[in-house]
Amino acid sequence: MIDTEIEPALRQSRNILRIAGVDEVGRGPWAGPVTACAVVLDPLNIPEGLNDSKKLSAKRRDLLFDQILATADVGIAHVSVEDIDRINILQASLLAMKNALGALSVPPEFALIDGNKTPPDLPCPSECLIKGDGRCLSIAAASIVAKVTRDRIMVALSQQFPGYGWETNAGYGTKTHSEGLAAFGVTQHHRRSFKPIHNILCS
Repeated sequence: MIDTEIEPALRQSRNILRIAGVDEVGRGPWAGPVTACAVVLDPLNIPEGLNDSKKLSAKRRDLLFDQILATADVGIAHVSVEDIDRINILQASLLAMKNALGALSVPPEFALIDGNKTPPDLPCPSECLIKGDGRCLSIAAASIVAKVTRDRIMVALSQQFPGYGWETNAGYGTKTHSEGLAAFGVTQHHRRSFKPIHNILCS
């Protein structure tokens, strides 16, 4: 359940104004980048209905996406398939979150990070919140922007590489994706370090 007092309590206790919520999407897919977002909400203009992006319909996510971009400071970052394969998906996810903070128009004073691991070398103090996308307004907003952004990337890639179902599975390992791999093989957008893809290449 979203706790609307997390950011106000931080502002009061630490005398800070710019608090960024940070989340990433795309750790599990077999294809495509990992995407992270940092959002600094305007305390006087917070879109209604913010929640974990997975709990919202696609239509509702799209609506909130537009509202968040119109009212908040938003930073978005991607880490490519090549870098995921080079440094592993965990490190790529942490790097994406750090870069998303760096993409904000003004550096934040504090960051609330979804999950249980803080990216190294952040530009500000931070705190982790497990399942923060369902608990914290700023992280919920970041989860929505990250998911909509990455889903749109995968829809665009699906038009160049039809047959894998990326327009609906966003690169996750569904039956359609597996059938596409069997029929058409591995693309440059597949994560070669992931076991299902690695096994195909080594078979």
